[in-house]
Amino acid sequence: MKTKFLMLTLILSLAMVSCSKDSETESTSNITADEASVNAKIDFANDDVIDLVAEQEGATYANSTSGKIETDSRSPLTSCATITRVPAFGTAITPGTQVTKTIDFGTTGCTLNNGNVVKGIIVISFIYNPSATTHTVTYTFNNFYHNAIKFNGTKDFTITMTTETVSSPSHPIVTMNMDLTATFPDGRVFTRVGQRVREIIEGYGTVSWTDNVYQVTGSWTTSFPNTSLQTSTITTPLLVKMSCVAVNKPLIVQGVITYVRGNRTATLNFGSGECDNTAIFTINGNEYTIVIGNP
Repeated sequence: MKTKFLMLTLILSLAMVSCSKDSETESTSNITADEASVNAKIDFANDDVIDLVAEQEGATYANSTSGKIETDSRSPLTSCATITRVPAFGTAITPGTQVTKTIDFGTTGCTLNNGNVVKGIIVISFIYNPSATTHTVTYTFNNFYHNAIKFNGTKDFTITMTTETVSSPSHPIVTMNMDLTATFPDGRVFTRVGQRVREIIEGYGTVSWTDNVYQVTGSWTTSFPNTSLQTSTITTPLLVKMSCVAVNKPLIVQGVITYVRGNRTATLNFGSGECDNTAIFTINGNEYTIVIGNP
């Protein structure tokens, strides 16, 4: 099958396979490569938010008085983020206390260590309970942008520590319950409801976040501006390699997402583990190589 290289900004519709008198019905059932790119951009934002929020929750357990991580190299944050807390930093926290932390990235744009640019505020809240193996964190976006995409709403995720085995140390599994709205720079608005589960399978507890490897599963429903609904399912677990930050900003390097809309099915294949910024979008037996992320 001949692979076509297309600039995503020029893709208007790739999934048209036949003409129909009922053009409105036909248009809402199409799945395009541009929409696959939209989904990927929202995925990247979700992963960054998980990192940022989980880090701040974890920092409180690492040092409940200062709330800071001792080794800066473990952090995806940069110095342009200002973090405040209630109870205030310097105050010892006792079990059962509600903790609220505000991560303020400013209004001009803060570049994370992985190259993505964010601005605005994320407010997180959780109950401090160091003896628990499962923690739930609620987070709210306040004029928050990720690579110029605005995110709204209040969400939560659960962090569960696995039981240590001979072959695997105890490590976190994060379950993200998604109910978000993403507004793109061109004015298009997308909503997403569903769940993503992310497990760190390599690099947990080391001195740097760049050796972390995650496995992601889940499914969700996305509402598009034309009111059509699309179901997305990770049919082959996604692999996220943080070491790819030195090569390309997109960190999902392997796995397959299957999209279903009406009677149409398409897939997005992220490859076999290489640090590149492309994926193969397939529909009706036709393959298209698309650029993902923000090169």
